[in-house]
Amino acid sequence: MAEQTPRGTSRNKSGSEGRGRGRGRERGPRDRDEDDELIDKLVHINRVSKVIKGGRRFSFGALVVVGDGRGRVGYGMGKAREVPEAIRKATDKAKRNMIRIPLREGRTLHHDIRGRFGAGRVFLRAAPPGTGIIAGGPMRAVFETMGVQDVVAKSIGTANPHNMVKATFEALRNCVSPRGVAARRGKKIGEIVSRRSDQSAAS
Repeated sequence: MAEQTPRGTSRNKSGSEGRGRGRGRERGPRDRDEDDELIDKLVHINRVSKVIKGGRRFSFGALVVVGDGRGRVGYGMGKAREVPEAIRKATDKAKRNMIRIPLREGRTLHHDIRGRFGAGRVFLRAAPPGTGIIAGGPMRAVFETMGVQDVVAKSIGTANPHNMVKATFEALRNCVSPRGVAARRGKKIGEIVSRRSDQSAAS
């Protein structure tokens, strides 16, 4: 039961003032954890065995892709004795390794790009509205979490999901917006955009 103090603030029986109780407990929209807005997809799970004295020890490896649906994306790999723990470790690593990729009109890539990792090679192509995501499973997970709506992607040389994802990220790191190209060449954005439009019309 609260009683009135000389200052007019309520004090409960434990002696703590009501004015300070609960302050900071209510969280607004800006204080929500950003992790709640992230999209994560499990790309691959594999079982690994290690020969030890007395037999074999089994563990699991997980490959997870995480993105915010607005151009930020990352991938991570985790290993543990249990599948849930492996997924958790992979998800945490993916969140720490997120990169931002510039998107054209918020739906596709700015230009065609290539990437390579190990035996895996990928070719990513910007696409017009309505195309959708034309890509294999591991690559599709990257585009969906990143927020890409229209893209045509092709993988050559490997079916290994790890190599496909890593090659896709190598390609995405080479994606540059017209603003970035203009800054690099010391030109205006309008010149870069108009040249790209002329090339598209010619093709």
